[in-house]
Amino acid sequence: MGTTSGTRLVVGVWEHSPFGRFCDVMVEEATGHRTLLAPTPDTADYVSATYTFDSVDIAPVTLTVDNALWAVRHRALTLDWQVGRRRLLGALLHLVPSGLREKETWAQAIDPVARIVQPGVRTHGTAGNDRTEWYAADDVRAIVAATGTWRGASLGTLAPLRPPVSFGFSSAPRSPSLTSVTSIVRDDDTR
Repeated sequence: MGTTSGTRLVVGVWEHSPFGRFCDVMVEEATGHRTLLAPTPDTADYVSATYTFDSVDIAPVTLTVDNALWAVRHRALTLDWQVGRRRLLGALLHLVPSGLREKETWAQAIDPVARIVQPGVRTHGTAGNDRTEWYAADDVRAIVAATGTWRGASLGTLAPLRPPVSFGFSSAPRSPSLTSVTSIVRDDDTR
């Protein structure tokens, strides 16, 4: 999501990882400075191996969900947002069988379409460190409101994610969204 302060945020809720379930936040300030908020050194190393940051802040990152109300807390960030209706794209993604959706060839085939439908968004690309990454999204919901603080200053209100974030090969959707996605990373050295 974007904010009127110019700070853009991508909250990652990792349901499955080598470290179990965890939450991280990628923050890009209006200046372009990119910070990773991660709960442990291991999760910070894991995320930083795929995405690019100028700084990393390791401290507990908590997520609470109460129906449509979501909240993230970290010593440098408070962020509350409300999730709205499923977007048309989310409904269309539900029609793609999961077996197909997670295939690399599918991600490669729909990448040009994703770039047109969601400028800045890619579904397949280079993850750095001789790795390839692709995304298998299965739902997209609107974020309809958000408030919070970053390092003690107000984030303002919800705004489009503009300019695109630059943590990796892809940005997030321009319209503030909650996207359910599987991220698949292949180490190209082990092909």
